[in-house]
Amino acid sequence: MTYKTAYKTAIFFLATLFVAVHPAAAYVGPGAGLSLLGALWGLLLAVAAALGFIILWPLRRMRQRARARVNDPMDDLSQNRK
Repeated sequence: MTYKTAYKTAIFFLATLFVAVHPAAAYVGPGAGLSLLGALWGLLLAVAAALGFIILWPLRRMRQRARARVNDPMDDLSQNRK
C-alpha cells in the first residue's frame, strides 16, 4: 500500500465516521451552565488583571519617581523655589 492510498483510505474512514456520528442526547442543567460561565468569567478577569498590572506597573513607577524628584528635600532646585 502506497502512501497516497493509505492517506486516501484514512480520509475516507474519517469522513465516514464524522458523517455517521449521531448527536448526543445530553442535557446540561442550569447549574452546570452557570458554573461554567462563572469559571470562564473568573479566568478572563484574572488574565485581564494580570495584563493590566504588567502594563500599568512601569507607568506607576515612573510617576512615583517623578513625585520623589519634585518632593526631594535634598534637591537644590526645590530649595531655591521657596
